[in-house]
Amino acid sequence: MSKRVLVGSFVGALVIGGAAAGFATASGPTKPSLENNSARYTAPSGDGAGSFSFTADVSDDSGVESLHVLPWPAEWKLDPTERETRDTEETATCRKTSDETSRCTYTLKVSEAEAAALEAGTWKVTALATAEDGDTLFVPSAATFELEH
Repeated sequence: MSKRVLVGSFVGALVIGGAAAGFATASGPTKPSLENNSARYTAPSGDGAGSFSFTADVSDDSGVESLHVLPWPAEWKLDPTERETRDTEETATCRKTSDETSRCTYTLKVSEAEAAALEAGTWKVTALATAEDGDTLFVPSAATFELEH
């Protein structure tokens, strides 16, 4: 086989591969994703308040607009909807880590009186990520954590 045929085949493969990659990229935007989700509760102690926090890496090819968070006791057997989660005022603070990804953290301070009124046991976190282009990802059980008094 001559070098000309090999070079021609190699260039042809690059052109076809490039066209396929361009087609895959142009096939449409991706939906948002949540990764590295974690929830943590720290009970108040002494004079200091306790806290609840939920952190997630949210990604979308258009960028991240918001992350709504809804913590609730698993024993209540709630079934929050996307709309209910969107309607909560519990919104995480999101900081860009790249053009497509943001690290979003929701933190809530908890006093001793508030902690005493909270139900002990397993809690779930429902999350709703919204991308800059309006796409959403609803995660009914994005994380769980234990609340102890």
